[in-house]
Order: sequence, then structure tokens, then C-alpha cells
Amino acid sequence: MRTLISTAFISLDGVMEGPGGEPGYRNSGWTFKEVDFLPEAYELKGREQEEAAAMLLGRTSYEAFSPVWPTMAEFAAYNAMPKYVVSTTLAEGDLVSDWGQTAILRSMDDVAALKETEGGPIIVHGSAALNHSLSDAGLIDRYHLLVFPLLLGAGKRLFSAADTDTRKLALVEHDTYANGIQKQVFHVVR
Repeated sequence: MRTLISTAFISLDGVMEGPGGEPGYRNSGWTFKEVDFLPEAYELKGREQEEAAAMLLGRTSYEAFSPVWPTMAEFAAYNAMPKYVVSTTLAEGDLVSDWGQTAILRSMDDVAALKETEGGPIIVHGSAALNHSLSDAGLIDRYHLLVFPLLLGAGKRLFSAADTDTRKLALVEHDTYANGIQKQVFHVVR
């Protein structure tokens, strides 16, 4: 079974919305505007590209990333790997042609079936609504979090508010950086 990894920049109060400057969000760009950049705090991001064998995105994140990431040298490894978009509304004709192999999945059952295939880890970037659905369905195996020392208040949160059973996490890696960012890597205990 393939490992499904949710990776996110989040504020201390769990907001993941608009970290890189995406337009239309109240606190857009908070990862760069509010905290000093320290390269060592982002080491996990490079490791993720080396480890991942496929990328899973929700429709909104796909539509935000697909026009930009194919041209960015820092995402070369992601550009080459297969991508899967979970959407009930996206059509094949909506997929960009310059971002490699991309398939549309229509349900959590499709994601569960993908996890049963041969191959390495599948990484989920952004995709707040998808993260909620994946978590509620018990499909996430690991979380890679960079927690920023900010309270943003409003915004989409990484974790679902659904009334689900308690899920235990095991902290397997952590670090704190001079700019206040905390790296937290958790395995979901089954």
C-alpha cells in the first residue's frame, strides 16, 4: 500500500489558506511577509520532492498550481511525476497540457484504490477541502507540517471539523528554527 502524505504550511491556529501570496485571501502571503526566511526551515520541502512518487490535489489547488508550477525550476521533480486531481466537476479538457501525466479521481473510493497500487508515496499539497475528506475517510498516513508562529484567525484550516473518532498521531520528527517555525512530522497510528 502506498503512503499518503499531507504536507502544509499552517499557522499555529491551523490556518493553511493563502500562504504563498495567492490573491483573494485576507492574510495572503503570510509565510513570506510575517516570518524571516531561513533556508534550513524548508529542508523538509526538498526532501518531499525526493521521496514522493505522485502528487494528489483538490481542484482548487490544481487550478492554482498548474499554471505556475510547470515553469518553476524548484518544482522540477514534481513536474515529472504523475498527478491526480480529486474533483467531481473538473473535466479532462480542463487539465493543462504542460504538467505531465494527470488523471482525475472522482471519489474517496478512487483515492483508496490509488493507495492500493504499486509505487512510492503520494503527496498532497494545499487542498484544504480534500485534506478534510481524506482525513475523515482515514486515508492520510503521515503529516508534514511547518507550523508558523502566527495566529491568523480567519481562513481555511488543515484539519476537518467533522465529529470523528479520535485519531492518534506519533511524532516521528521535529525541529524548531530561529525564526519560530516548527517542523512536525507525524505518522497516523493505525
